[in-house]
Amino acid sequence: MLRLLVAVLVPLGIGGLGAFATMDGVRTWYPTLVQPSFAPPSWVFGPVWTTLYIMMGVASWLVWRSGAGRPEVRIALGLYAAQLVLNLAWSWLFFGLRMPGLALVEILALLALILWTIARFAPISRPAAWLLAPYAAWVSFASLLNGAYWWLNRSP
Repeated sequence: MLRLLVAVLVPLGIGGLGAFATMDGVRTWYPTLVQPSFAPPSWVFGPVWTTLYIMMGVASWLVWRSGAGRPEVRIALGLYAAQLVLNLAWSWLFFGLRMPGLALVEILALLALILWTIARFAPISRPAAWLLAPYAAWVSFASLLNGAYWWLNRSP
């Protein structure tokens, strides 16, 4: 049970660091942007990300408990860790540095890494791979949203 708790707290902690990066930008910069017509209300992001981080943690735990010493498990968890780093980096790029163009490139790399992680999780634990599917779907939507913010707010 302790491993499950740790596995869930890791992505929640990453999410907390990301939220810290977004606080100022969300209050001061983000409201000044031209909003895409399909942008969800701001209150949606907290519950969605919290749910996704919990699902990610459970997925990593399912893979971890199958044998952390196995090479395929180590590779899969390494990819998982790498995508957590990119997940955090996006918040800093978009909101902290206010660079939606660079954030767009980064989130596309994040999406590719999530899909690769799913592919590596699947042979180890199908449920773990499926638990990451909503995350991939949300990041796909977030990529489209990021692209729209970049396009609508680019400098002439």
